Amino acid sequence: MDKKLPGIYANKVGGNIGNNKQVFYSNDREIGDRGSETMTKIEKNINQKINEIFNSTNYIYKADVELKLKNGTVAKRIVGKNLVHLITIENELIPIADILDIKRK
Repeated sequence: MDKKLPGIYANKVGGNIGNNKQVFYSNDREIGDRGSETMTKIEKNINQKINEIFNSTNYIYKADVELKLKNGTVAKRIVGKNLVHLITIENELIPIADILDIKRK
């Protein structure tokens, strides 16, 4: 019952291992060079915001949104989009190029 089991081969690891530390802190040098300057929030473009609304789990067939256009702010219920327009439930076409900001209500 006292059989001696064979040894397990383990390759020797030599040298300094710091690859995780270098990967983790790779961006730290960039921030350190700027000093105490705070990073600004990167704004999403309008197409990304529109796609987030249509791809959200709350969107079924319509979404109530507040659109900030070049000529003012309007509240609309959007049901779809094509390449250049948003389509409202009243069959209005709102050019995406005229939209400055979009928020879900």
